[in-house]
Amino acid sequence: MNSNAIINDQMTLEEKLAAIDAAMLAAQAVADDQAAASGQVSAPLDPSLLTICDGCE
Repeated sequence: MNSNAIINDQMTLEEKLAAIDAAMLAAQAVADDQAAASGQVSAPLDPSLLTICDGCE
């Protein structure tokens, strides 16, 4: 997830937080859809996973 695509320096703190919340809800919806397609149930996403690059995990 590219934070520059979600928030920018011209946004207020409230706008930034709202944008992050919306991005988290969208990411959870994608995870839920993928899990449902494979007959599984998804767990809530851990927000900390969105702050680390995939290679570092």
